[in-house]
Amino acid sequence: KDYSLEPELTLAMAQSRDPDVLEFYWTQWREKSGKQIRDMYMEYVGTYNEAARLNSFKDASEMKVVDYESDTFMQEMESTWQGLKPLYQQLHAYVRTKLNKNYGDKVVPKTGPLPAHLLGNMWAQQWNNLEDLLTPYPNKPSINITGEMLNQGWTQMKMFEKAEDFFKSMGLDPMPKEFWEGSIIKKPDDGRDLTCHASAWDFYNGKDFRIKQCTRINQEDFVTVNHEMGHIQYYLQYKNQSYLFRSGANPGFHEGVADILSLAVGTATYFQKLGLLSSDVDIEDEETNINILFSMALQRIAFLPFGYLVDKFRWDVYSGKTSLDNMNCHWWKLRHEIQGLKPPQKRSYKDFDAGAKYHVANDVGYVRYFTAFIYEFQFYKAMCLASGKYDPKDAKKPLHRCNFYGSRVAGDKLREMLKLGASRPWKEAMKIMTGQPDMSTDAIREYFKPLEKWLQKENRKSGAKVGWGNLNIDKVCDQSPEAKARSGAMKTGEFGR
Repeated sequence: KDYSLEPELTLAMAQSRDPDVLEFYWTQWREKSGKQIRDMYMEYVGTYNEAARLNSFKDASEMKVVDYESDTFMQEMESTWQGLKPLYQQLHAYVRTKLNKNYGDKVVPKTGPLPAHLLGNMWAQQWNNLEDLLTPYPNKPSINITGEMLNQGWTQMKMFEKAEDFFKSMGLDPMPKEFWEGSIIKKPDDGRDLTCHASAWDFYNGKDFRIKQCTRINQEDFVTVNHEMGHIQYYLQYKNQSYLFRSGANPGFHEGVADILSLAVGTATYFQKLGLLSSDVDIEDEETNINILFSMALQRIAFLPFGYLVDKFRWDVYSGKTSLDNMNCHWWKLRHEIQGLKPPQKRSYKDFDAGAKYHVANDVGYVRYFTAFIYEFQFYKAMCLASGKYDPKDAKKPLHRCNFYGSRVAGDKLREMLKLGASRPWKEAMKIMTGQPDMSTDAIREYFKPLEKWLQKENRKSGAKVGWGNLNIDKVCDQSPEAKARSGAMKTGEFGR
């Protein structure tokens, strides 16, 4: 039987704890997807570069980032990542220690990179499906509300109605009737095969906006529902702009806006309001707060290196930093250097593992998600300040516990930025929202500061080695003959004579 990525393989990667089963699904998905399009992708890169040169760009890597309005955008992204890497390294070291205790040295060594197939996700881009193995204080309350959603009989429709209610509570627009009539909110049971990747759609007639999502009844998909509805809210706010300005201020803004509610929706106070978390839970308890922040870090901090490296890989391919023939080994070079991961088995230049990711196969920009994860914390902090639910001088009102449900002031601030669409440079839109024009990691670092201090303390206590060491690419990937020859020439000092 053939399985779809959604939901069968996604569920298997999330739920199985058998390394052999996970390796099988991990490998077979790449065999059936990315590897099949390798030759087509190589041809596509040449066509894309030709189009870029015809439009006065050096290559497609430049053309792909032009909407970010910066000549040094790629260097800025590298610098931003380096600023966040210390926090990620602490999380990585803690997770490796926990997985080592669960699987043993043979499967997860105490040092080095993490096995990419054991992190609860087909691409190891988020690690929240491993909370049952990783939660710092398992005897303290968890804010994973999936079980309670199922116990209370939540449906896909209820999940969407609650997401709409949050926006309406801030004075923002309800979903139009066309949304409810045209959206697909659960996988059809009539045998139709469709791409289940959650997505939001603007039909550019000012009234028809839809979501397509094969929604499952769980906390992760509830957050995704709020995310996709965030896109719809952006569409609704700028629908009166001219056609050319009906988009986000830059590609990352749309994702950043969509994720603002994901932060507020993920708070214990909001789950208590929904009746999904007991009011007896002490949300000021330090250990409970560490659990909450850790859960969020498995989604947000774990994602950051992947959010950067997908497009870093494509920039390197377009610019010729790696040969097309050897691009899969370059992919694993980046996954080691940036993400600290290794494949479950040796890969080959004949594979195309990046192409197993929807966004690569469908030419969807990915660094937008990296920037979005920075922007969203900036937007969130600004809305929290406006709502009065966060006060940097009040220890009882920390940023990570802010929930601005019902705040019309926060809604007005958000609307003021959203209605601009792309009619103004993104730095102007940022200034309207946050009071300053730049992308800044200050808000995300502040949000996770209590967790970062805790991780540093725990890693010292356990003797965990932070970082994952250098890469021997030949142990991870069988390089192309051309790359091997070039590597050999460099080792003997003959290259470049």
